[in-house]
Amino acid sequence: MMLNSENQKGIAPGSLRRVHHIAFNVKDLTASRYFYGEILGLHELQGEEIPTTLRQLVAAGKVANFVTSDGTVIDLFYEPDLMPPDPDPTRGFTRANHLAFDIAPELFDEAVEVLTRHKIPLDHGPVSRPTGRGIYVYDPDGFIVEIRCDAV
Repeated sequence: MMLNSENQKGIAPGSLRRVHHIAFNVKDLTASRYFYGEILGLHELQGEEIPTTLRQLVAAGKVANFVTSDGTVIDLFYEPDLMPPDPDPTRGFTRANHLAFDIAPELFDEAVEVLTRHKIPLDHGPVSRPTGRGIYVYDPDGFIVEIRCDAV
């Protein structure tokens, strides 16, 4: 581990290069695979693309893996008995607020149309800010997913 020379307690700033993967527990793997794969257009890992440590779980229908264009992996772990933190999806999760995906500004309106056409539950938006535009929707487990773009 690289230590920060100032205090010898922490990892040196800049040592963590990127998010490697994010793992979500999901109640309905079919619905979540559809949302992340078909609606959001993420590539689902298949065959040799699947990490060797997860191949048995994928084959057993307990995990699905997706990857973003920048290489971030999203693992969905099937937990059929999973109960949401609150049955009302508008009540915030206690450990995470939302997952944000960046999209090119010229594709933002099309993404909003896709979400609307598929009747993906809306939290709020689209919103415009000095930093860009965003829309916040719920995934099948009530987790907020943002699609956002930089200002033009």
